[in-house]
Amino acid sequence: MKQWVYLLPLVLFIALAIVLWQGLSNDSRLLPAAMLNQPFPEFALPSLASSSQIITTKDLPKQIILVNVWATWCSSCLQEHPFLVELAKQGVVIIGLNYKDKRADALAWLKQLGNPYQLEIFDAKGSLGLDLGVYGAPETYLLDQHGVIQYRHVGVLTPDVWRQRLIPIIEVLKNG
Repeated sequence: MKQWVYLLPLVLFIALAIVLWQGLSNDSRLLPAAMLNQPFPEFALPSLASSSQIITTKDLPKQIILVNVWATWCSSCLQEHPFLVELAKQGVVIIGLNYKDKRADALAWLKQLGNPYQLEIFDAKGSLGLDLGVYGAPETYLLDQHGVIQYRHVGVLTPDVWRQRLIPIIEVLKNG
């Protein structure tokens, strides 16, 4: 019996090493999307531009849109922002969800870097982000014409992700 007591720390160490190794081998961009194929959550939050203007789910356009979760404290958001501005210039409808940020910082960011968003939702406490299952910024959701989440991308939205993952889904949605 005493011999097993000495082996217990080794067995526990090996078990912990296996669990950690499996966790490191997972692609964090492929996080589960609990809201996939579900309607975008109901919300009523202020506009980024004005705390007196309330935006609700009903204000979302009834067309294919991107909802981009971003914040000024997010360095990856800064990296992805020029591409979002380019997409908006091409006619892609993007809704911005400013997540756990300071209003003044976010407004200054958009003024300085350009505003790709048709609507800017201010989620200071992260309540809508929580309902969506946001892990952090940036995250981008693709909604169909009915407001149903069809795709979730965690991390920087790049031209490659746009071409390889989002455009094919958008084409299917457009063609019924």
